[in-house]
Amino acid sequence: MYTLRPYQQEAVDATVRYFRTHTSPACIVLPTGAGKSLVIAELARIANGRVLVLAHVKELVEQNHDKFSSYGLESGIYSAGLGRKDFSQKVIFGSIQSIARSDDDFFKDFSLLIIDECHRVSLEASSQYQHVLSNLQKMNEGICILGLTATPYRLGLGWIYQYHMKGLLRTDKERFFSHCIYELPLSYMIRHEYLTSPVLIDSPVACYDFSTLELGKDGKYATPDVESILQDQSRITPSIVAHIVELSKDRMGVMLFTSTVRHAKEVLECLPTGEALLVTGETPIAQRDHIIARFKAQEVKYLVNVSVLTTGFDAPHVDLIAILRPTDSVSLYQQIVGRGLRLHEKKIDCLILDYTGLGHDIFSPEIGEKKPNSDSEAVDVICPQCGHDNVFWGIKLGDVVVEHYGRKCLGAHEDIDTQEIVNCAYLFRFKRCPSCQCENDISRRYCSTCNEILVDPDTVLKEAMSLKDAHILRCDSMTFEKNTDKKGNSRLEVRYYDIDGEHLSEYFYFDTYSQRQGFYYNFVRAHIRNPGPRFDVQSLEQVYLCIKLFAKPRFIVARKSHKFWTVREKIFDWESNFPRQEEIHFID
Repeated sequence: MYTLRPYQQEAVDATVRYFRTHTSPACIVLPTGAGKSLVIAELARIANGRVLVLAHVKELVEQNHDKFSSYGLESGIYSAGLGRKDFSQKVIFGSIQSIARSDDDFFKDFSLLIIDECHRVSLEASSQYQHVLSNLQKMNEGICILGLTATPYRLGLGWIYQYHMKGLLRTDKERFFSHCIYELPLSYMIRHEYLTSPVLIDSPVACYDFSTLELGKDGKYATPDVESILQDQSRITPSIVAHIVELSKDRMGVMLFTSTVRHAKEVLECLPTGEALLVTGETPIAQRDHIIARFKAQEVKYLVNVSVLTTGFDAPHVDLIAILRPTDSVSLYQQIVGRGLRLHEKKIDCLILDYTGLGHDIFSPEIGEKKPNSDSEAVDVICPQCGHDNVFWGIKLGDVVVEHYGRKCLGAHEDIDTQEIVNCAYLFRFKRCPSCQCENDISRRYCSTCNEILVDPDTVLKEAMSLKDAHILRCDSMTFEKNTDKKGNSRLEVRYYDIDGEHLSEYFYFDTYSQRQGFYYNFVRAHIRNPGPRFDVQSLEQVYLCIKLFAKPRFIVARKSHKFWTVREKIFDWESNFPRQEEIHFID
């Protein structure tokens, strides 16, 4: 009989609490090595009715079944790959492929469905998961559905659930799982010595240059593009493998994650003869099982693979992970690293050798957006409206956030009576409706208040180019100057210069509350690199203390008013489809 770790018991308790008041599907996020099978076993043990536990590979079916059996409890297996099709026991562990082909009688009398690696659940009606889910929900009214995963964010899809229990809306798009009811970070596991400490060696000796790769619509890198880069840089591979071999002399087991089948074979040829094996998606199941068994028995030291051992693989003796494949997913990167973090009596640490040059952080939270540039890091941004602590990509100087790329607050709360998710409406980046002046999300096409068409920045530029009384300035620099008007009143002049030295100006006064508010809403809200904190500007002198926090526009559109040009539109990098013109340069 196993004793649950504190966080495992917390996950079980969170599940029980949730399904006492909710009927919609929920998920739990636990990092690799956290012991999902123990959580599953405990939930199946305490369930009042029958339980079905789904997995996508027979290894996970067997692993979850064996863990439950260790409680001394009876259960069945429904998996053609394991040669069993039990159906009468209280708890059934099955593979999605076999259960999807079972007859209707199998689906009766279940009260709880648990889906391991639940990020694989598709919304496609024709998928095996949806077929099984549809049958279970049709024949078992009110069935509770719980998913478990280490990767809640999928490239090409996004977050697999809508609402996080910490009070944030991940997405307002349709998802099968409505709530994430418990999540444990990888850092917690390592800090409390539930996992082995990783030792990261970033870009050792030489690394591939994947910086030119572009993600496809499916959120993945196209294999031909990756192949082309690897072919151009093929001379690097032998030196990379030689470095891996050198650092693995005192290591027990080494896993190498490669980019393509061709790349994997090239890597295999460079490894010591007789000490390495290769597994790909093309490897026959029986042969793959034999290869994995030999590796786990430490008959071979090196195991090369292509996208097949990132989940459902348990070899605790692995103490070196070599990453030779690009990924834009923080979750997937952490899952790869997790293959080497399981505890082992002879293991002190695990070397992580990253040869991709992409600079992922083992402990970084999943942001849910592509990293905008190499200088970006995860930063905390508090919403001034609801107080939610958002995590966005941004830039810091020391401990100070000087710029972030968040668009809108992710804060949300669940209405106690209706269970409706109500999200915060605060916008960090916005475009203003020309008709009603309402602030709108920069992706909206129609104003949320008056339903007026919102013209996108590129169209604004094209239309301005066709007007005789419009002037378009491509801003190269921005300056601030204190001067006086004709009546001797002090004012702030903001000048926008193009590369030829021509300029356009805006003027702001600070004598009255109304004027100071005008500066905040007309300038600060649009220009601030780190939107969120409220600037209570009382004087010109205070503005000068803050000028490093203001971003210059990419384009200025001005219209002729009498003899002078009046600024009408300012287009920033985060609004347009033009490439970003700068990373971060302070203007004095």
